[in-house]
Amino acid sequence: MKNEIILFENQDVKLEVNMKDETVWLSLEQMAKLFDRDRTVITRHINNVFKDNELDKNEVCAKFAHTTQHGALSDKTQTRELDYYNLDMIISVGYRVKSKNGVIFRKWAAKILKDYMIKGYAVNQKRLEYLEKTIKLIDIAGRIDTELKGNEAQEIIKVINNYSNALDLLDDYDYKRISKPIGTKDDKKITYEDCIEIVSQLKFNSNSDLFALERDEGLKAIIGTIYQSFDGKELYPTIEEKAANFLYLITKNHTFIDGNKRIAATLFIYFLKFYNILYSEKGQIIDNNTLVAITLLIAESNPKEKDILIDLVMNFLVSK
Repeated sequence: MKNEIILFENQDVKLEVNMKDETVWLSLEQMAKLFDRDRTVITRHINNVFKDNELDKNEVCAKFAHTTQHGALSDKTQTRELDYYNLDMIISVGYRVKSKNGVIFRKWAAKILKDYMIKGYAVNQKRLEYLEKTIKLIDIAGRIDTELKGNEAQEIIKVINNYSNALDLLDDYDYKRISKPIGTKDDKKITYEDCIEIVSQLKFNSNSDLFALERDEGLKAIIGTIYQSFDGKELYPTIEEKAANFLYLITKNHTFIDGNKRIAATLFIYFLKFYNILYSEKGQIIDNNTLVAITLLIAESNPKEKDILIDLVMNFLVSK
């Protein structure tokens, strides 16, 4: 956490308090003011805390830069490093001096720390969400037919593991080591006619008379959905969001009487290629085995789990 200055104030004492590493830091002078005791008294108590091995000096003491007005030159300032002590030491000294102000401060500090911890939890909540989603993906995988080929099962586990690596990306983002992924935007649109042409070519490789028979122009409706706008704003602003929803909707809506998963995977690849995001410098962003695994997970999911699956697909697309 970055250094922040917050204010402690009661009827007798007004202090600027350093917040760093989710704790409170006060200088020797500030503690003397807080507890209404001479600096020598505070110093003696601090030394006794260390002498009794109650606290480790390396953990509770830190040097912070302190800038003040120069004593001899009115238009100049001077900076020196001062010893500051964290909340553990402040409380230890407070109990030793039996100060009324110390009791007031401890109550205030406890509230401030609680507020900061709640803020920290809000940030860490994203990690918790990813962990929960990973567990749900494992649950979805458990519903898939046990007669899957061995390599398909392995690919599903690999996909889930890859998704869980998003936790590392979140850490990197929180600590400013990488920039937040930004999706791609493009005004071009695929057409229903081109998609149907691609699907018709798949029919030649099927022995089923029901393969690729569209239900009530469901594919046309899906294409309309991914490009849908409301009040001048697109429902799915980026290509990656459109692609993830395109794959999901074709697979889950049973758009065709037979062959939904195979058709969905094929049209998904066409979609990525149309927008020139199928390949990155490292190669194809989603290989065939990964695509099969993702499609199987989507097929076995229930509608309430849509957000998890969209998140899964986009994890591969925006991390390219």
